[in-house]
Amino acid sequence: MEVQVIPLIIVVTYLVAMLVVGALVSKLQIKNAKDYVVAGRRMGLFMVAFSLSANNIGGGCTTGLAQKAFGNWGMSACWYVLACSIAMIPLAYFAPKIRKTMAVTIPEVVGRRFGKFASNFTAILSVLSLFCLTSSQIAASGGVINALIPSIPLNVCLIFAGIVIILYTTMGGMIADQISDLVQFIIIIVGLAIATPIVLNKAGGWGAIAAKLPGEKLDFTAIGWASIIGYILNFFCTFLAGPEMVSRFETAKDEKTAQRAAFVSAILMAAMSIFPTLLGLAAFALKDQLPALAENGSNAMMVVTGAFAPGLVTGLISAAIICATMSSADSNLLCMSTMIMNDLYTGLGGKKELSDKQMIFWTRACNVIAAVIAMIISLAGVSIVTMNTFAFGIRCAGPFAAYGLGMAVPKATRNSGIWSIVTGTVAFVAWQLIGKGATILFMMPVVFGAIVSVATFYIINLIEWKKGVAPAPSAFLSDEEVAKKIAEESASRN
Repeated sequence: MEVQVIPLIIVVTYLVAMLVVGALVSKLQIKNAKDYVVAGRRMGLFMVAFSLSANNIGGGCTTGLAQKAFGNWGMSACWYVLACSIAMIPLAYFAPKIRKTMAVTIPEVVGRRFGKFASNFTAILSVLSLFCLTSSQIAASGGVINALIPSIPLNVCLIFAGIVIILYTTMGGMIADQISDLVQFIIIIVGLAIATPIVLNKAGGWGAIAAKLPGEKLDFTAIGWASIIGYILNFFCTFLAGPEMVSRFETAKDEKTAQRAAFVSAILMAAMSIFPTLLGLAAFALKDQLPALAENGSNAMMVVTGAFAPGLVTGLISAAIICATMSSADSNLLCMSTMIMNDLYTGLGGKKELSDKQMIFWTRACNVIAAVIAMIISLAGVSIVTMNTFAFGIRCAGPFAAYGLGMAVPKATRNSGIWSIVTGTVAFVAWQLIGKGATILFMMPVVFGAIVSVATFYIINLIEWKKGVAPAPSAFLSDEEVAKKIAEESASRN
């Protein structure tokens, strides 16, 4: 296979630009720990909205979506991204509450309400999942680079992708992360919007392509309403208890901006859902003309674009794919390092007060260490689908009720949060093992775990409310206010 020169130049230019962004932000914008981990809480509507969208649109929503359209899903593959879009709408209810907490992480809020055990358990689940997610995104990024330069071994490409992610995330923190997210999503949506009509036109137009497709390929609801509802619920659960999503809302300049950003993000994701789907369908219709096409359509987007679009457009698509994967990897990495320092370090007995300089230094150190471990995992060749399925479920199913309802139910008791995390996590693992990750009715493992978490939360609350158990401290109090309230309650009981 030959090196794809023009796409390679575009991708390398993009990667260099991201490194420059990281260096400039580090020099000019990072003044304290708040700047590094939550962008100084000063981000505007479009910066937050584009960042939310870029984090959701990873490799699964670009190359993966084209593969689904090529396979059994056909036109209904659109629903994989449309479900993300719809899930953002109810999330808009929680967005201002998330911003109102003035927290840095999910475990911080859970700990305020339900205590140290709940916080530490949530942090451990989240960090474990973020290791898996970062590994899968590094693997996907390395795969794109390897496709552009097939003469370089895949392992070398994985290491290169990991180093780039380490450098610009570590240098610029959340500000660089959000700037890169803005650039990345623009490249994704513009690249796909330009490439798709060019490919369809060069292939004879949509009418000619549709004529070559079986009728079921054009069915917009072929996957069934149970699956569609299941995906919407799945994405809502993973978004509400997703560290990288919550961290974006925390960077908004105010609560109203956070809420509006959720709606804008929903529109942006809905707009791009059709492009990978059409490219996957075009690849299926023209598969006899595409000898390089994999039997399962895993490379459908790249192959059909390379065959029917100019090198410049193929370069944009290559950049869009690597943007999609890296936009998720940098966010996962930064969230993981922030939780290690903000929650696990202090929660497991570390020094309570670190200076801004110390916090930034050690968070950056965690970025490097965590990324290196993630690179090693990616080199082991573990299935990306397996890692992602496990990661999204293990971090969301248990903490879903404690975090989301912990903000929405002021009278919730401490035990309701603790036990909902435990039972939700156990239910997810059990459903995953019993069903081998499959969807039963409309319930994916993470949805089942979240339902059990919510049920446990309300059952224990109803029992303890009847007993007159006092509510847990508010999610919207500072750590100092939480400690003071607990001390006052303890004194009154004595």
